[in-house]
Amino acid sequence: MMKNTLLILICLFSISNLASQDWNGIAVPVTLDGGDTWVLQSNVSDDFNYTAPAANKGTTFKSKWDDFYHNVWTGPGSTVWTRQHSSVNGGELKLTATRYLSSSVNAGAIHSNNTIQYPVYIEAKIKIMNSVLANGAWLLSPDDTQEIDFMEGYGATYSDSAQEDLSWWGERMHVSHHVFIRSPFKDWQPSELASGNGNPAPNPTWIRRNDGNGNIKWKDSYHTYGVYWKDPWHIYHFIDGVQVSKREGKDQIDPLFFTNSVNQGDSSNDTRTGLSKAMDIMITVEEQGWRKANEKSVVPTNSELSNIENNTFKIDWIRAYKPTSSLSVKDVKNNFKVNIYPNPTSKLIQINASQLINKIDCFDVRGKLICSKNFNDAAVNFDLQKLTKGIYFLEISAQDGSTSRQKILKN
Repeated sequence: MMKNTLLILICLFSISNLASQDWNGIAVPVTLDGGDTWVLQSNVSDDFNYTAPAANKGTTFKSKWDDFYHNVWTGPGSTVWTRQHSSVNGGELKLTATRYLSSSVNAGAIHSNNTIQYPVYIEAKIKIMNSVLANGAWLLSPDDTQEIDFMEGYGATYSDSAQEDLSWWGERMHVSHHVFIRSPFKDWQPSELASGNGNPAPNPTWIRRNDGNGNIKWKDSYHTYGVYWKDPWHIYHFIDGVQVSKREGKDQIDPLFFTNSVNQGDSSNDTRTGLSKAMDIMITVEEQGWRKANEKSVVPTNSELSNIENNTFKIDWIRAYKPTSSLSVKDVKNNFKVNIYPNPTSKLIQINASQLINKIDCFDVRGKLICSKNFNDAAVNFDLQKLTKGIYFLEISAQDGSTSRQKILKN
């Protein structure tokens, strides 16, 4: 009886949330077993059908996103991420790039306020820049040790700065994952060749498509990019609803034992956890530093950057789903809405909730409980002054058992 009631609640919840979404009618390209169904995760899904100006994005945007990277890092290579290079208008999230100083680039980056974790299907409808800059939609654990890239693309076919044809980059879309050791730094990702090279890998990390008239330039139109993160040892990538690659098992996810819970990188001690950590959703524009052509860094020139339309990364929508079987009654009934500000901060965070707050637990990025405090109010202050600088998670519990998990940065 409880299972039937849960299914009814989930159906009603899903219908009410899907009625006006841009992705309505676009099926999730993964069929679940045993009559299980997909349920939209509204806290990390967004159709961007509102306005959020670059300088002051407002509460609708801020309820789901932070307009910066998920920690204090300002960007790779010559990139300097800024909050003013992202906005929402015309039904789209837009990330832009402009010149900074003589040779660097100011660019947009956002991340989700809420993490997601397997089992989950996440997908976005995207049009990449006509630019040499990298456009990415990806998942990253708060401690920067596990990453899933569901798209990474480059639009331009020529670089004035490098004076070289870059068609190869514009014709291939990157789908991959990484596992890291932070100190000393090590990074592993699969590196199979792109399909369409005459001897394609069975599970390529670079995807090339031919439309009958030549190879597709990914910049020329919108495409959907998704990943089914089934569990720590299985991920499946999709483009336009078609599976293009997969990673299955320990040797395809972490062959170098970087995710060991004890002695990372020690192959004699197999304590691998795989892609197991909850992750933030990241959407970024960047000059990556490592890309070279004619032994020169591939950086857009002033002339190239002057065309703002060519340097705008567009995201029409992003959606995430979890299987019914992975949810509880608490997940379905959770209409607990929370706004926090300012974030980042060095002192107090103001928390306004749609229900009475019962308790707030504060965790560090490794999941250790740092402090806990009881409340009986819908508007409270939470004191961060005694915490060291860094990233923390607040698990805010309502009196009916609903919870909201919020990431905060103490500076």
